Amino acid sequence: MKQLVNTMNWIKKDYASHPFRFTIEFIAWLITIGCSVVMAMTVPNPPLFELYMVWIFGCVLYTWAAWTRGSFGMLANYVALTLIDSVGLYRIIITG
Repeated sequence: MKQLVNTMNWIKKDYASHPFRFTIEFIAWLITIGCSVVMAMTVPNPPLFELYMVWIFGCVLYTWAAWTRGSFGMLANYVALTLIDSVGLYRIIITG
């Protein structure tokens, strides 16, 4: 129970110190969860073109948040995901 209280206090502190970044991260989180749910519900034929566009947008939001947080690990992760998934989107576009 104490860990839950500590986590809630950390979330409140994070929001209080950077409400704009917190909101951007929350939106990015909703985007990634939404994409995962759509992917899971539409297998074996998910709408990859649409999902890639939305997913990449979420990754860009996370990239900005990681940059402003000063988090190298998150930044490297989301830059990599943005680049990898952009290649995937490009391949969908050129292969029609």
